Amino acid sequence: MEDVIKLGGSIELVGFKGVDMAQMVVVRKMVGNYAKTMSEKNTGFSKLMVSLSKETDYKITAEMTADKAYVGEDTGTNLFVAFDSALKKVIEQL
Repeated sequence: MEDVIKLGGSIELVGFKGVDMAQMVVVRKMVGNYAKTMSEKNTGFSKLMVSLSKETDYKITAEMTADKAYVGEDTGTNLFVAFDSALKKVIEQL
């Protein structure tokens, strides 16, 4: 079973168990800010799931569920840049 970190009732982080504590503090802050923005832009916001897979680069897939699913993906060598970019792609669709 994949590792899932639940933040509140509507945010899930999948695949982040291997990320160190200092990086997780930043990831949690970023995802909270993006979830707030998403819920303000789309009042039907019900869930935000962000998945991480790491081989040579960080691959981030963000999926926000509301009236439909909005998905953003990015891959990069920097976790925060890929994370930020994937979530911005979701915001752009709202």
